[in-house]
Amino acid sequence: MRKIFLLFLFLAQLVVAQQKQMTLGDAILGRYNGLSPESFENLSWRSEIEFTYLESDTLWLESAKKGEKIPFIVLEELNAIVHDSTGIRFKNFPQYSWVNDSEMLIQNRNKFLLIDTGNKKLVYKYELPVSAENAEFNIAGKFVVYTVKDDLFISFADGGKVQVTFDGGKGIVNGKSVHRSEFGISGGIFNSPQGNFVAFYRKDESRVHDYPLVDFMGRQAEYTPVKYPMAGLTSEQVKLGIYKISSGKTVFMKTGEPLDHYLTNIAWSPDEKNIYIAELNRGQNHMQLNCYDVSSGEKVKTLFEETDERYVEPLYPIQFSQTNKNEFYYLSRKDGWFHIYKYNTQGQLLKQITKGEWEVTNVLGFDSKEKFVFVEATKESPLENHIYRVNIKTGEMEKLSNRQGVHSGVVSPGGKFIIDNWSAPKIPHNTDLISADGSKRKNLLSSKDPLEDFQLGENKLVSILSADGKTELAGRLILPVDFDPSKKYPVIVYVYGGPHSQLVNKSWNNQARWWQYYMASQGYIAFTMDNRGTLNRGRHFETVVHRQLGILETEDQMKGIEYLKSLPYVDSDRIGVHGWSYGGFMTLNLMLRHPEVFKVGVAGGPVVNWSMYEVMYGERYMDTPQENPEGFKETNMLNHVSGLQGKLMLVHGVQDETVVMQHSMKFLRECVKQEKQLDFFVYPTHPHNVRGKDRVHLMQKVSDYFIDNL
Repeated sequence: MRKIFLLFLFLAQLVVAQQKQMTLGDAILGRYNGLSPESFENLSWRSEIEFTYLESDTLWLESAKKGEKIPFIVLEELNAIVHDSTGIRFKNFPQYSWVNDSEMLIQNRNKFLLIDTGNKKLVYKYELPVSAENAEFNIAGKFVVYTVKDDLFISFADGGKVQVTFDGGKGIVNGKSVHRSEFGISGGIFNSPQGNFVAFYRKDESRVHDYPLVDFMGRQAEYTPVKYPMAGLTSEQVKLGIYKISSGKTVFMKTGEPLDHYLTNIAWSPDEKNIYIAELNRGQNHMQLNCYDVSSGEKVKTLFEETDERYVEPLYPIQFSQTNKNEFYYLSRKDGWFHIYKYNTQGQLLKQITKGEWEVTNVLGFDSKEKFVFVEATKESPLENHIYRVNIKTGEMEKLSNRQGVHSGVVSPGGKFIIDNWSAPKIPHNTDLISADGSKRKNLLSSKDPLEDFQLGENKLVSILSADGKTELAGRLILPVDFDPSKKYPVIVYVYGGPHSQLVNKSWNNQARWWQYYMASQGYIAFTMDNRGTLNRGRHFETVVHRQLGILETEDQMKGIEYLKSLPYVDSDRIGVHGWSYGGFMTLNLMLRHPEVFKVGVAGGPVVNWSMYEVMYGERYMDTPQENPEGFKETNMLNHVSGLQGKLMLVHGVQDETVVMQHSMKFLRECVKQEKQLDFFVYPTHPHNVRGKDRVHLMQKVSDYFIDNL
């Protein structure tokens, strides 16, 4: 009898454990507090057949060929190597990268340490100023390039330091990201392959308007302006400089006029004699791939051009062949889908390597003989990402990832092995090791579900036809906890909807935000759908919104609403919507264009008027206000305020440099003028989004707004 009682008690405890409810803190901070899926930390290829990863205080080395693993360096050992020369003693094993199979690079605050792991000794120490930013280690030259304020510097292993630029400040910026990090730009320093040169961006934004921001947190509020070029107004002017290490001289490439065009996708030739720039006109509908002579700055030739009636968006620099220095690979959407093309340095197209109505999403690398290229692509479905080996000569493709889901690969230096990190709707995270021909496969890690003890609402994918009736759109529906199909439930639509986004796919939990699970636990249906204009469906699908942002996207989202209303358990009188940034813009579109549908909305950091958004993004999708007056008028939410009926709250970060506060201020003013009531909340120290523990405060406010009003 006692055994039966204990079994009953155990089962009861198990049921309670499985019915744990997700708190808001779990939903917002859980990924950082033990609820994220287990994964390898800092997994990196050391050589063609060996990789390393961190586990506690140990760096482990594992053989891809034999499967054996050994502790390679322990923390105590690392501290013994670096402490005497640097004074550094690490509390935890630091992040690292492999320079080659025997040298490891560690960055610790303002210090770079190059360690010979074979001989267990410190090779070089680079100590940068405390104020150094944007540091880039030049592997071949063994020096560090960085910025201090708006100038560029180089530190060498012998302790020497060179200041490369002297004109930084008052609107001149050297060595930093330009064009507001559009066009795939992530930095402003480009090391040459042999370490003899450093290329860098020089940005002149002295003619750009000083946009007024204020820091309210001091004893006296401080004026902290930023440069913000708005659509149709004066923009920044960018040059590309090349500094020669041996001579200490800088040559600027003669990229010509107009001065406000875009210099993107910088790539060095293997011999360092030339540098390649994808140059885009300000109208963003004409791109030239140009070659420049490094020594003189003269333009050598235009290799090819791309034009489009809507826009051209170069995102990936050319990648030179390792077996033929006069050939390179280029990832382009010129046929409507991202595919790989092979050119020679005369600009002659040698062949299109991949083809089809699907996207190559990443080029991972090549095998040592360059017979194959390894890619990630959406060939199976726009909701999945898989790893393929492509025969460069024939275009034949072999799928190497073998399970449904979203896969991301890391290829060994010579292309013999691939590490496949992936997840699927019911699989939090797996790491597999795959041989290049797909014949061998080994699971290195299968993460358990960190949410297995929580009671979550059912999460399912749904398919909805776009407003033009031509395309199936992907939606995600999360039902309330303890769902009863005989009851009626309110719905919260979470929306983004802008270019380069995809909120629904077949990764873990169908890529749901945990806040949606939290709201499902509060009795709401959570719905999200990717409309036309979003990612991974080809150029036409994404660019069809050109010059009319928000219009077709709203039409598609309303098809999602029609689907929701067709469900017998949806309360059609209680539908709300929430989004941030472009999603805030979409929230306003839905609330104002369809006031009879949406009872409650929360728009965070919303774009209100595209003429007040920045040049690079705004003009790509809308052209200028002078060129597209009707488009700017129709997409201006100030012209739709009269439609406001439901409860609406705007939220904005006071230090927002992306969607400036002016958008919300003008919307508020128009609501006052039209005697429309709404709510408003600001986050005084935050930029475009609210991060850290304050995000719990934000999402509590958002959640309460729906709970109180929907």
